[in-house]
Amino acid sequence: MLLNYRAMNRGFLIAAIALVTTTALVPAQAPQTDEKRQQMEALDKTVRAQQAEIAANHAKIDEKLAVIAEMVRTARIFASRGGR
Repeated sequence: MLLNYRAMNRGFLIAAIALVTTTALVPAQAPQTDEKRQQMEALDKTVRAQQAEIAANHAKIDEKLAVIAEMVRTARIFASRGGR
C-alpha cells in the first residue's frame, strides 16, 4: 500500500513537471498575452501549493503508519505471550 502511494505520488510529480515544462515551451510556439501569462503563473502556483500539501500529507501518513506498525508489533508480542 505504501509503495503504491509512493508510485502515485511520483506519477503526480512527473505530471506536474510535464505541465511546467509544457508551460515553459508555450511562449516559443505563440506569444502569450499578459492575461494568459498571469493565468499560467496562477496555475503554476496552485500546482506547487497542491504538491506541497500532498508532501505534507504524505509525511503525516508515514507517521501514522509507523505508529500503527508499532501497535501491531506490540500486539503480536502480547498475543504470543497469551498462550493462545
